[in-house]
Amino acid sequence: MSTSSLILFNKPYGVQSQFRNDSNNDHTTLSDYFTDKSLRVAGRLDATSEGLLILTDDGRVNKAITHPPKANAGRKQGKTYLVQVEGVPTTEQLDMLRRGVILKDGKTLPSDIKHISEETLPMPLWPRNPPIRERKSVPDSWLMLTIYEGKNRQVRRMTAHVGLPCLRLIRWSVAGFELGDLAVGEFVRIHLNNERCQQLGLTT
Repeated sequence: MSTSSLILFNKPYGVQSQFRNDSNNDHTTLSDYFTDKSLRVAGRLDATSEGLLILTDDGRVNKAITHPPKANAGRKQGKTYLVQVEGVPTTEQLDMLRRGVILKDGKTLPSDIKHISEETLPMPLWPRNPPIRERKSVPDSWLMLTIYEGKNRQVRRMTAHVGLPCLRLIRWSVAGFELGDLAVGEFVRIHLNNERCQQLGLTT
């Protein structure tokens, strides 16, 4: 395939993962950051979620990320999130998330999860605007959670289901592409070499 590229964008809180403002309100959209209207989002993020958003003008790349081809079935293209939750997770709660929980739209696939400290987050944490709600009587914790599917608001519903309400949600990686040290609101363009194309299941 011809040389393709994609954009890694650190989406701020409150920004909609679309170019049009369908709700006729003051919400910020991708049009505030990008002028190229040929770009399409490969895996949306809710306005209240932050972190890695991938955009591309190549339909094959978009499809390979959002619907991995059969040739790539052996390489699970997971999405990893840094999740700040209310409370301190127990081993039982982590095991429930790891095995999969039953939501209204079915049971989630097994996931990878670990309890981490704020000091061991894989990137510097930026202040959120507005800040999260805090209760002095209830501690909060960070989880690193990788899922292999895309149910609506899945991570928030999973943690709430086991008694760990989500306070902040940051997507760290998608299909092997990581947020890295991108500052909030910044983006970088990556050109896909042969190895990257093969990882996505694309022929070169």
